[in-house]
Amino acid sequence: MGALERKDVGHLKPLFLLADSSLLFWRSGDKPFLDCLRVLTGADLRVPPVQAAYLGASNGDEPAFFDLFTAAMKVAGISHCRMIPSRPSAEDRAWLGRASIILLAGGDPLLGWESFRENGLEPLLRERYLDGAVLLGISAGAMQLGTQAWSAPMTGAASLFPVLGLAPFLVGVHEQPDWTELKRAVQEAAPGSRGIGIPAGGGALLHPDQTLEPVRHPLVEFRNEGGTLREALLPLCQGLAR
Repeated sequence: MGALERKDVGHLKPLFLLADSSLLFWRSGDKPFLDCLRVLTGADLRVPPVQAAYLGASNGDEPAFFDLFTAAMKVAGISHCRMIPSRPSAEDRAWLGRASIILLAGGDPLLGWESFRENGLEPLLRERYLDGAVLLGISAGAMQLGTQAWSAPMTGAASLFPVLGLAPFLVGVHEQPDWTELKRAVQEAAPGSRGIGIPAGGGALLHPDQTLEPVRHPLVEFRNEGGTLREALLPLCQGLAR
């Protein structure tokens, strides 16, 4: 059963959809944006400490990007971090199975997705979300949290492949202002499909009640209504993350 079909959503956490890594170090007001992770995971009260997992399969497990992740987690007060490689060991899987924070890194969406499927991480990621873990996706990782993704260039329906589907829409990142590939993907997807464009430096929180909260920058929404593409701007809301 898909995550969004569950009725008991009270324990689910928001999905963090980020266009790039800049939001990992962004400050919202007088606090780091990721300070909210301590609240969402109850990190200050947890014994043993909260575990965080980084999946870098989409970028070939580049160590420099894991270093960025650990630095961001340190700012958020999370120190127990582990890179889960493209070919995870039993210990890696066990860590991921206990992780309260899981980040899917940027890179090539198809490369990472094929690795997740070949190594049995696809069902484990869904299970962790349903169990209340916080999932964050950066660029390609954000795309993998949606319904379908593609590797550039987007050339037609054959370029689309199904992904986790925890967010009920396709995700496009840092394509502003034209959003050419996201538009093409939504048009090639089934009628009724929806796409959300996240500009560079921006993000979105998808809450368990399906409320979509723009972070730092407005979002753009595309809908495939019987083959006609509709576009709308989703502005920042007063009192929400800026």
